[in-house]
Amino acid sequence: MLQQVMTNPGEITFREVPVPEVKDDQVLVKIRNIGICGSDIHVYHGKHPFTKYPVTQGHEVSGEITEIGKNVSGFQIGQKVTIEPQVYCGHCYPCRHGKYNLCEELKVMGFQTTGTASEYFAVDASKVTPIPEDMSYEEGAMIEPLAVAVHGVKQMGDVKGMNITVIGAGPIGNLVAQTAKGMGAAKVMITDVSDLRLEKAKECGIDVCVNTLHKDFGEAMVEAFGPDKADVIYDCAGNNITMGQAIKYARKGSVIVLVAVFAGMAEVDLAVANDHELDIKSTMMYRHDDYVDGIRLVNEGKVHLKPLISKTFAFKDYLKAYQYIDDNRETTMKVIINVQEQSGDMSR
Repeated sequence: MLQQVMTNPGEITFREVPVPEVKDDQVLVKIRNIGICGSDIHVYHGKHPFTKYPVTQGHEVSGEITEIGKNVSGFQIGQKVTIEPQVYCGHCYPCRHGKYNLCEELKVMGFQTTGTASEYFAVDASKVTPIPEDMSYEEGAMIEPLAVAVHGVKQMGDVKGMNITVIGAGPIGNLVAQTAKGMGAAKVMITDVSDLRLEKAKECGIDVCVNTLHKDFGEAMVEAFGPDKADVIYDCAGNNITMGQAIKYARKGSVIVLVAVFAGMAEVDLAVANDHELDIKSTMMYRHDDYVDGIRLVNEGKVHLKPLISKTFAFKDYLKAYQYIDDNRETTMKVIINVQEQSGDMSR
């Protein structure tokens, strides 16, 4: 079978390797689709601090089960699934207390251990989550980023009836906004500096979409929610400007949740955060229940994934996919790799 390998930043090759043998507690998955995310792009540019080369990528994934280990129950041949890419120790304090997403020795497929970018992938059954039969494989590959959004929204607890602001309308910000609305938020405002991304948010049903190049962030919040502003602000852009906006304009005593990953050391006004008694929370990846909740939200029609798919590339065009993202940063949301399509233009 073919397996993708990034040998060095910006260099991708494909090698023939044997189809993996399935251990007793594993299933074999025929990989269908893989999503490319911001962290993958960091690896492509050699800027991911925790990835060494060569590395096989792929952590946003969908596929179908083709073989089942003898100790595995509850799965069927041909079943549509997605894979949770965390590899954790199970023994450290977070693992022992159910927070394996914070494992002291956490590895993630496609970064610190082999990813799913091959025609077949053997994986522990415990990391496999079924997706509905009527869900497309492309949508299935987007459950992982959706789980990130679900986990982030849930850092605030129950958001029913709340007014929510999301900064950043890229894929994660869009999904955070959709998730908050799907989980019962009264009103959701999303901000960005890209009209295209804001149009996508509007297409996905977000109530208020604001371009902060043309509208002051603080004024926009008051216009959207009145003088009480937002109950919680989710920063899905992750830079000094956006976190600065959040701290400056948050209602006193309210909550800011940092969802995005900062590229460098942050410079933020903690004196204002202190003075306003702001609760600044953070979020890291997801757990199994976030996958389950994400799938449910899609199934119920409360989260829409298809509008976020910008373009699909064949497996052997992996490098072209990265080049496309680099060339179209302002207009690209989610790029998908079709592993079973070997080559050829798959433009949508």
